[in-house]
Amino acid sequence: MEKTVYIRLRHRILVQPNDKILLKDIAQIIAEDHLLNQINELIMYRVKPEDRNIIIIDSMQVVERMKKVNPAIEIQLIGPSQTIIEVVYKKRKISPVFFGLIWFLLFFGSMLTIMNFHEDVSMQDAHQRLYKIITGESVEKPLLFQIPYSIGLGLGMIIFFNHIFKKRLNEEPSPLEVEMFNYQQDLDRYVIMHENKESMSRKKRS
Repeated sequence: MEKTVYIRLRHRILVQPNDKILLKDIAQIIAEDHLLNQINELIMYRVKPEDRNIIIIDSMQVVERMKKVNPAIEIQLIGPSQTIIEVVYKKRKISPVFFGLIWFLLFFGSMLTIMNFHEDVSMQDAHQRLYKIITGESVEKPLLFQIPYSIGLGLGMIIFFNHIFKKRLNEEPSPLEVEMFNYQQDLDRYVIMHENKESMSRKKRS
């Protein structure tokens, strides 16, 4: 009878405090039906009150747990060797006053940044020269260029971030989303290494 089980650990899952984490929650499993029914409900971990927001389950823990249930199982591991479990606690509600203050700071901070950049590169002088080259007249405020430029600046930011409020323009990720993804990958690698070091030091002390 076929005893081979193929396991692919998920990269990251979200759980609630005090949840039971089953094998089927952290992994994709391919096996015969009788084996699948046997191992799907294996409890890999119980989230405890003293746990922080990140828990790491290693593939060797999965193998050890499965072998205790059925020593005859042949396990083939595919993909990631750890699963990151993020414990989601209830978020505190942000007061409207605090939210408004953050919005105010971000809005005016961004505005001042754009204004200072334009002042540093002498954008107004550039518009004035361009206006004189095209029309032959010197004006202090070449609105013919400044107004379309301001509209284009706003449209360019919308296209760059690929969002109008919560609506996405297309399925392509924005540069900001790509950077956030890369940051999350680096963070996950650090968490895995840090947790492994801590678990090894705990074993040595015990």
